[in-house]
Amino acid sequence: MVNGDGVGVGSQLSGHPDVDMLSFTGSTRAGALISKAAADTVKRVTLELGGKGANIVFADADAKAVKRGTFHCFNNTGQSCNAPTRMLVERSVYDQAVEEAIAAAAATEIADPSLPGKHIGPVVSEMQYNKIQELIQVGIDEGARLIAGGTGKPEGLEQGYFVKPTIFADVNNDMRIAREEVFGPVLTMIPFDTEEEAIRIANDTDYGLTNYVQTQDPEKARRVARKLRSGMVRVNGIDAAGASPFGGYKQSGNGREGGVWGLEDFLEIKHVTDWQS
Repeated sequence: MVNGDGVGVGSQLSGHPDVDMLSFTGSTRAGALISKAAADTVKRVTLELGGKGANIVFADADAKAVKRGTFHCFNNTGQSCNAPTRMLVERSVYDQAVEEAIAAAAATEIADPSLPGKHIGPVVSEMQYNKIQELIQVGIDEGARLIAGGTGKPEGLEQGYFVKPTIFADVNNDMRIAREEVFGPVLTMIPFDTEEEAIRIANDTDYGLTNYVQTQDPEKARRVARKLRSGMVRVNGIDAAGASPFGGYKQSGNGREGGVWGLEDFLEIKHVTDWQS
């Protein structure tokens, strides 16, 4: 195991001629730099990068779908590449979903990470905290409706990089908060009218890691899942099995982690003729 930062260690591994293959998990920006550095030695690279997952909540979703999706977005203080950060809600149940999301945000506890219990802690660094604060302010300036959280630190947690669980409603997919990976506890809610519109909005992103579908109609779930441009689709809160392939499309990376697919990325194919046993 070699410890170090990206500049000191990562760049050396990326360009070293004795390294045949690299697997990287991190930001899209870093993944692009690694790919460029690896190109000179034509080494193989697999990347698990950022995401901006859409959580499509249809009118026939189960009663816990919005609450579950909100908590999933805030899990790990929003520092998950596969977080469902864009909640797309069918317009007929949109107002109700907004109220349920507000209640879920209010029920999200924030506390010192060393304490036991179900709560979220601070984000990883001052740099990340400042980025999140900037994007929350951008959302306000863009005209999205702030319904929970906002800028600044939670009351009583002024020391440390704690972020208020934040939700914006009435977002459109052209806003920065709908397009950029915040990597913090910030949820955007976008209404839609038709299945086709929901799929179009979900796919209108540079990323393609994980999308989510909430419906009690199995055929609709399968139909939508096929059309979503992402490496993974979670339906009705059911998580992946341990051996499932983890990875994405577009700027969410290439290659897969997990199961036989993850192993195959580290192997090469050899063709030999006239093999005598």
